[in-house]
Amino acid sequence: PAVTSPCKILKCNSEFWAATSGSHHLGAEEAPEFCTALRAYAHCTRRTARTCRGDLAYHSAVHGIDDLMVQHNCSKDGPTSQPRLRTLPPGDSQERSDSPEICHYEKSFHKHSAAPNYTHCGLFGDPHLRTFTDTFQTCKVQGAWPLIDNNYLNVQVTNTPVLPGSSATATSKLTIIFKSFQECVDQKVYQAEMDELPAAFVDGSKNGGDKHGANSLKITEKVSGQHIEIQAKYIGTTIVVRQVGRYLTFAVRMPEEVVNAVEDRDSQGLYLCLRGCPLNQQIDFQTIRSAQATEGRARRKGPSLPAPPEAFTYETATAKCREKLPVEDLYFQSCVFDLLTTGDVNFMLAAYYAFEDVKMLHSNKDKLHLYERTRDLTPGNAAPMGTHPTPWVALLCLCWLCLL
Repeated sequence: PAVTSPCKILKCNSEFWAATSGSHHLGAEEAPEFCTALRAYAHCTRRTARTCRGDLAYHSAVHGIDDLMVQHNCSKDGPTSQPRLRTLPPGDSQERSDSPEICHYEKSFHKHSAAPNYTHCGLFGDPHLRTFTDTFQTCKVQGAWPLIDNNYLNVQVTNTPVLPGSSATATSKLTIIFKSFQECVDQKVYQAEMDELPAAFVDGSKNGGDKHGANSLKITEKVSGQHIEIQAKYIGTTIVVRQVGRYLTFAVRMPEEVVNAVEDRDSQGLYLCLRGCPLNQQIDFQTIRSAQATEGRARRKGPSLPAPPEAFTYETATAKCREKLPVEDLYFQSCVFDLLTTGDVNFMLAAYYAFEDVKMLHSNKDKLHLYERTRDLTPGNAAPMGTHPTPWVALLCLCWLCLL
C-alpha cells in the first residue's frame, strides 16, 4: 500500500491559494472576503493539527495566518465559508526585474573577487547520497533527517520503507525552508510529498514575497507533477526536486561560502549533505552487490537453489541499468542495487535523473562520474582492485614453509 502522510497541510494551503489568488491586487472593499478565506484556512489547519505535530510546513502556515490576520485587521470570529475562486489578472507573473544588487549573490558577495566555488549534493533512490565533498554513500536513514541546515535555508527529508518490512527506504517527503534575508525575500516554505509535487510554496506564492528583491527566489515548473526547479539567486543556489515513480529526488548547487555558513559547526553532525550519514546508518551496498552477483552465478550452477523474491536477477538488473547508464560508475551500481532490493524499475530512472542533475549542477565536469575504489566487482574477481598481499601475510607464509 502507498505510504501517505496523515498531515493535510498542503490541502489547506492549496484551498486558501485557490480562494484568494489575486486578492492582493484588489481594493479595500475585498478585505472581508479575504478575512473569510483566512478564517477558513485557520479552521483547516486546526482540523489537521494533531496529525501535523512537528511538521515544519504546518507550523509555518499557522504563523503565517496569524501575521496575515494582523496585517488585514481580520477578526478571528466570523464566517469561514470559502469565497469564490479567483484567478490572477492577465500578465501578472509575480516577477520583479528591479531586484537590488545585494539580492544577486555573484554581483554582491563577489563583486571584486574571483567567482565563487560551487558544490553539489544529491539524494535519490534507496537512498543514495552524494555529499558536498563528492563522497558517495548508501544509507538507511529511515524517518526525518536534515539534509542542509545553515544560516540561509533548511532542508529536511523523510524516508519510508519501500515495502512493508523491507530495509529499503526512499524519500517520501521533502521540506525546504528559505529563511528571511534582508530586503530580498520573506521566509518561504516549500513542501513536497509522494504524488504531490507543487509548483508553489506552501502559501501559494511562486517567489520570495513582498520584499523588493522577491524575484531573487522563484519556483519554475519544468514538468507538471514531476520536476520543479527553485532558483535562489540571493544565495547563488539552485535546487531541483523530482518525483520519479512514487518517490522524490533532491539535487542542489550551492556556493561553498553558503554551504559552510553555520553558526555552530559542532552542532552540524546530522547535516547529511555536509557530513554524510552516520556510520550506523550507512550500507556497504558494494559488498551486498558482490554477494548478489555470486548468488546469481551459484543459481546457474545449482538449479535446486530457490529463485530470489525480486523481479530482477543480477544479470537482468545490470542489463536494464545499462540502457540508461552506460558508464559503470556508482550511479550505475546504485541502479543495480536498487532494482535488486526493490524490483521497481522507477529506481533506474531515479539514478538516471540524478546523474542528469549532476551534469547540470556540478561545477567540475571532471568529477561527474564517481567510481568504486574498494572492490572490483567484476564476476570472478573477489580481491580488491590493485591490492597486493600485505607484508605480514608474506611473512606468515614464509614461517609456515620453515615449519614444514
